[in-house]
Amino acid sequence: MLLNLFEIVLPVSYFATTGLYAFGFFKNSKNSELYKVRFLIFTLIVHGIYIVFRTIEFNHPPVTTVFEILSLIAFTITITYAFIEIRTKNRTTGGFILIFPFIFQLISSFFIKELLEIPPVLRSYLLGFHVWSALVGYAAITISAVYGFLYLILYRDIKSAHFSVIYKRLPNLEMLERMSFSATVFGFVFLTIAISVGYAWLPRAIEKFSYADPKLISTIAVWLIYAAGLSAKKIIGWQGRKIMVLSMFGFIFTLFSMLLINIFFSSFHKFL
Repeated sequence: MLLNLFEIVLPVSYFATTGLYAFGFFKNSKNSELYKVRFLIFTLIVHGIYIVFRTIEFNHPPVTTVFEILSLIAFTITITYAFIEIRTKNRTTGGFILIFPFIFQLISSFFIKELLEIPPVLRSYLLGFHVWSALVGYAAITISAVYGFLYLILYRDIKSAHFSVIYKRLPNLEMLERMSFSATVFGFVFLTIAISVGYAWLPRAIEKFSYADPKLISTIAVWLIYAAGLSAKKIIGWQGRKIMVLSMFGFIFTLFSMLLINIFFSSFHKFL
C-alpha cells in the first residue's frame, strides 16, 4: 500500500534532514550546508503528499486518532520552521527544531492505523482546517519558546564570558529574538484563525456544546497571553530578555493547561 511506503520514508527523511542540520551546526560541514535545505524541501513535499493521500484514501482529514495528530504536528512544526528560515535567512538552528517532527513522525508511523468507525463530525473538512490551523499556532509558539531558550543560554554565556560551541554557532541575540518574534506572530495569526473558525463552526456541528468548555477557555487564555506580549513589544517597547521569558512562560502555560485539561476534564473536545 502506498501509504505504508510513505510511513517508512517519512521518518527516514526527517532523520536525515535533522542529522544534516545538526551536523552542520556542530561540525560546520560544507556538505551539510549544501544538502540540508534540499532535504527539508523534499521532506515537506513528501509529507504534504502523504497527508493529501491519507485524506483521500479514508475520506476524512487526518485528525481521528492521536497518531494522525502526531503526524500533522510534525508537518506543522516543519512548515513553520521553514517559514522562519525563509523569513530570517538563517539556517543554523534547524537541528534544535526538527528533532521534534522526527520523533513525532516516527511514533506516528509505528502505531498509526485507521479506525473502523468514526463519528460523522470527524469527517468535516472544516474541522480539519480548524485543527490544522490550531496545530500550526501551537507549533509556532513551541518554536518561539525554543528560540527563547536558546536566547537565554546565549545570554548566560555572554554574561559569564563562557564561550562554548553554542556561542560560536548560534545566531546573535538580535537574530534569535527576531526568529522567536517571527514564530510568535505566525502562531498568533493561526491561533486567531483556529479560534474564529471553531466558534463559527461549533454550533452547527455539535448539538451539546458549551462556550465554557475548558479547552476553549484555555485556548483563549493562551491567545490573550501572546496578545499581551505582542502589545507589550509594540506599545511599551519590551524587547530582549523580557520578551523571551514571556514567550517561554506562554509555552509552559499552554503545555500544562492542555495536559491538565486532557487528563482531568471531559468534553466534546476530548477526541482531540
